[in-house]
Amino acid sequence: MPDLLIELFSEEIPARMQARAREDLKKLVTDGLVGAGLTYASAGAFSTPRRLVLTVEGLSANSPTTREERKGPRTDAPDAALEGFLRSTGLTRDQLEARDDKKGQVWFATLTKPGRPASDIVAEVLTATIRDFPWPKSMRWGAGSLRWVRPLHGVICILTDEAGASVVPMEIEGIVSGNTTRGHRFMAPDAFTVSSFDDYAAKLRRAKVMLDSAEREAAIRQEAANLAFARGWEIMPDDGLMTEVAGLVEWPVPLMGAIEERFLSLPPEVLQTSMREHQKFFSARNPKTGRIEGFVTVANIETPDNGETILKGNQRVLAARLSDAAFFWDNDLREARSGMTDWAEGLRSVTFQSKLGSQADRIERIAALAREIAPLVGADPEQAAEAAKIAKLDLRSAMVGEFPELQGTMGRYYALEAGKDAAIADAARDHYSPLGPSDAVPSAPVSVAVALADKLDTLTGFWAIDEKPTGSKDPFALRRAALGVIRLVLGNGVRAPFVQLADQGVVGHGISRDDSDNDDFSGIAEVSDLLTFFHDRLKVFLKDQGIRHDIIDAAIAMPGNDDLVLLVNRATALNDTLKTQDGANLLQGLKRAGNILAQAEEKDGVEYSFGADPKFAETDEERALFAALDRAEPAIREAVRNEDFQAATQGIATLRAPIDAFFEAVQINTDNQITRRNRLNLLSRIRETGRLIADFGRIEG
Repeated sequence: MPDLLIELFSEEIPARMQARAREDLKKLVTDGLVGAGLTYASAGAFSTPRRLVLTVEGLSANSPTTREERKGPRTDAPDAALEGFLRSTGLTRDQLEARDDKKGQVWFATLTKPGRPASDIVAEVLTATIRDFPWPKSMRWGAGSLRWVRPLHGVICILTDEAGASVVPMEIEGIVSGNTTRGHRFMAPDAFTVSSFDDYAAKLRRAKVMLDSAEREAAIRQEAANLAFARGWEIMPDDGLMTEVAGLVEWPVPLMGAIEERFLSLPPEVLQTSMREHQKFFSARNPKTGRIEGFVTVANIETPDNGETILKGNQRVLAARLSDAAFFWDNDLREARSGMTDWAEGLRSVTFQSKLGSQADRIERIAALAREIAPLVGADPEQAAEAAKIAKLDLRSAMVGEFPELQGTMGRYYALEAGKDAAIADAARDHYSPLGPSDAVPSAPVSVAVALADKLDTLTGFWAIDEKPTGSKDPFALRRAALGVIRLVLGNGVRAPFVQLADQGVVGHGISRDDSDNDDFSGIAEVSDLLTFFHDRLKVFLKDQGIRHDIIDAAIAMPGNDDLVLLVNRATALNDTLKTQDGANLLQGLKRAGNILAQAEEKDGVEYSFGADPKFAETDEERALFAALDRAEPAIREAVRNEDFQAATQGIATLRAPIDAFFEAVQINTDNQITRRNRLNLLSRIRETGRLIADFGRIEG
């Protein structure tokens, strides 16, 4: 069985597109091969800045011959029906076979599709893949119509088996497939031929090309760590930059330099951001001083002077960049020390959203909301309000104008320079958090109050103007804001009903929940809709923790479902119980009781919810169930009252055995109506005992 090697050689592919391109090439080609009847053992995709590569091992040499029988019209059907069938099969009448069927004779066609050699199929699939490749951005060049991310120069397409290697003949826009490629653009630019993937990879390495991006990352990481260690430094982790840099070089050569002393007083975040964004440098930190004092740049070439010239050039550019940063920093410090009044005034002319006012308007709302939230999270209301008023002032700073990703981070520095308390300064830094699922959750009370206020103002505001997420569209990142609120509440154990928090946000927008005449925000209904949105986000959040949506639904159906901490504690305990064998069996018993009861109530037109009396019990199993319920109900009620849902679910789990025994021994719908009614009321007791914890009827299974 032959092996396939494909290389698509082009001008430089943007680093951010390479990982997706590898997966797309692998999927498009292998799906096409399998769709055409070929099989394969394994496949792997690779990329460098100038090439996409796919290797497919154990490819079948031919597609199989297939036979298909297709049933046509009756033999006495109109000629038009027969002619249509012939056109669809591509056969003539004398190639059909008449066979007996239930309603007479019917025409049958036997279609034979001969197998094809792998080379023909590979050529077709690769041509289609190149023409339809889903680059995020692509270009045309020359006079042709082919689009590629950058001009495509060459295609290797060879099949290798025991007899040797053979080029798969194909041509696309004047580019003819072959077995020739080139190595490093500068260190090994000459062409060379290859005969297999192993031969290709070995020759590329001799030509100064590391084919595997993971290997390039590992080489950069190791050499950078070695260079830093030699100076007593350590490299600041940056996985995203590592992946990007590995996509910029074919032969990584890390070089280390030192930052000039005059720039070392800049905040480390400024140094790291400037070097990362502008020059793709890795930051090196001195653990003794805690400062970023050096950098690692990754060259794409080995030089006779061991990179000295490259390093000097990079240091000159870095000095210019950091001079700009130092200028911004000095100007911003003067404004911070003067109280940041100009920044505050400037935000009055910055629109947050056309219907929701300026950033200054928003700050006033957040400050008022933070003051109300503060007691709920153990923060000082005045500190929370003051922190909210300065948290966004750095948006007017020159540094954040240059590096928007530093908003909040710079706010903390400026707040400290303005003489603010450390808790207020930290809140300025933390109020955007958490930004994503891996971002840390603030825990300092003032930070929590301002972060909650910031996100709740956004959510209630956009709900007020009916700008809600629809489908996959969420231009204002409201799902992220809701998840941020959820993580803040759960991470800090904030025991505040969501409706209470939302009310404060609504009031901040000048809208009353009871203002039913307001067209923009219809009061209670909209708060309820926002709560439903939070419940949906909570399901996504808890799903990652192994809690099913139906279990969450069962907890949401209970009173107090706007207390997210209470809701999650209930759902977690329920989830843990249902993972056990007793819990799973108990669920079946509760659902069985509920189903029988619902059917009887519908049939009889009455509600069986009161009057179960042990004196009408006729069996030991009935009496045992009465006794078990008498023991369990008070304990469960007390546990739920104390919010000890683990104890509550353990308590209801004790009913598993008596419920099972009851259903095994007792006929509910007996002819004796007194006994039947008593047993149905007993089922009601079972159902209501379950409802002390959750609505078990919503749980699947």
